[in-house]
Amino acid sequence: MPHIEIPSGLPGITGLLESRLDTSESIRELTQFILRGPSSLTEGERELIASIVCDGNECQFCTRAHTTTAARYVGSMDLVRSIIDNPLASPLHPRISRLLVIASAVRASPRGVSQELIDDARRVGATDVEIHDTVLIAALFCMYNRYVDGLASVCPDDDAYFETLADRLSTQGYVRKGLANATH
Repeated sequence: MPHIEIPSGLPGITGLLESRLDTSESIRELTQFILRGPSSLTEGERELIASIVCDGNECQFCTRAHTTTAARYVGSMDLVRSIIDNPLASPLHPRISRLLVIASAVRASPRGVSQELIDDARRVGATDVEIHDTVLIAALFCMYNRYVDGLASVCPDDDAYFETLADRLSTQGYVRKGLANATH
């Protein structure tokens, strides 16, 4: 049960955002720009960064939302799980594998992002902008995870909910299209 009243009754971050429309528009626009705006990182790579952070933070709603969405881009939930479990052993390009390691370090402790991790990412082709954006995405999702779990928002048990959410996030993105369509 959420720690605060969620008038809309919507689960996860959606209900929280709908409770504070004065702040939610900025949050949604930032998320849209960071995860769907112009970038040399693909939308799938950015969803994987969000996924590895949410999974590491054990935020069930965000993990299910973003791993299901990432699967739309990389091909399967099994592949997403294997990437999260060991990014360096994944079939991904070494550049994104190293960026996922950086994202995990940000999640665990921002001071854990060592020069060695940065140098490893650069050695396999990561740019300063990609390193910057990886750290930004990781930091942003740490905040979202704390927002969702800190207020004990509801996490649906129904896989179909997250499939529908992933369909919307992968096609429409993160901006609010109206309360009737707002699920994240």
